Amino acid sequence: MANVTRSRPLSPHLQVYKPIPTMVMSIVHRITGAALYFGTVLVAFWLIAAASGEAYFEWANWLFGSLVGRLVLFGYTWALMQHMLGGLRHFMWDMGHGYEKNFSTKLAIATPVVSVALTVLIWIVAYLAR
Repeated sequence: MANVTRSRPLSPHLQVYKPIPTMVMSIVHRITGAALYFGTVLVAFWLIAAASGEAYFEWANWLFGSLVGRLVLFGYTWALMQHMLGGLRHFMWDMGHGYEKNFSTKLAIATPVVSVALTVLIWIVAYLAR
């Protein structure tokens, strides 16, 4: 019996393609979506702690106020901003706009820059509001 797959090319995968900004942002969008899924468990934990009484709520606030907790919350904020901007980019494409190569590349490059800037701005405003 002959091997019929020998003459057929294999499907290309990530190691074959040259990473371009739109491809990288698509991958980052999927990763941030997964991160938000697990980060929402932390939000639910905080809400459950608030509903469970003052002692649990103080412990949860201490946990999220620690250095590690703040780093996790900062990462969650960035993932939220990155995913939101990526979602807006996809929404724009769904509306039939932004398919031009130069524009979509610039938008893909701008997305992480704006998401970091928004994250830092949110945290500055939060600290000033304290």
